[in-house]
Amino acid sequence: MTAAKRLLPLIACGSILFAVVAVVVGQFDPDPYLDPMNVTVSEYAVSDRGGVTEVAMAVLGIGSLALLAGLRAAGAPVRGLPERLLMVWSGALMVAAVIPTTPIGMDLDLAAQIHRYASVAAFVSLPAAGALLVPRLAASGDWKPVARAVEWVALAGGFGLLAITYVALPGERVMIGLVERLLLGAEVALLAVLAVWLVRLTWRRRTPTNQVEALNFPTYHRFIASRS
Repeated sequence: MTAAKRLLPLIACGSILFAVVAVVVGQFDPDPYLDPMNVTVSEYAVSDRGGVTEVAMAVLGIGSLALLAGLRAAGAPVRGLPERLLMVWSGALMVAAVIPTTPIGMDLDLAAQIHRYASVAAFVSLPAAGALLVPRLAASGDWKPVARAVEWVALAGGFGLLAITYVALPGERVMIGLVERLLLGAEVALLAVLAVWLVRLTWRRRTPTNQVEALNFPTYHRFIASRS
């Protein structure tokens, strides 16, 4: 693996960490009248004049692409539908970051509609990708140790999707901010599990082939001498 490809897992981990910290910072008082329990992250973002939340979303999308590239470079079993779903997640996240929703109380315009559909695509695609990856990871020697963790966070994301669907429709947005943040937490945890394990696989120490040969040569030489 080239040096550039070995950096991809580190870029992914750094992006995830930056996004989490930035989103948390962005929740601190963009408007004293906004209740994080009943206001979505997007609604917080449109009130955040510094744009910290939008930057965090864009960085997380870029970091997710770096994670996908790193997974492919490491030979992880992501090809096919899981790979496409991860690309949908990354692209939708960046679209939602660039195209904001409307402020609270205003009618949804075209931009807000695009933002909403991009957010839905992002929310759905990542848990689905995680669910599809579980049996593949379990069948892979390198990835089997994290298959159970991926299964649990994907399951949490699935329950989060059901919860936010109920809250957004018949539930009349009761505690929608809390439910959305819990869903996002599960989805970011899924990315983090994959990214951290990818770093471990990519950067674990391996004895170079020439060193193995150098270590084995004296033993082989003594064996030949004893047979003479």
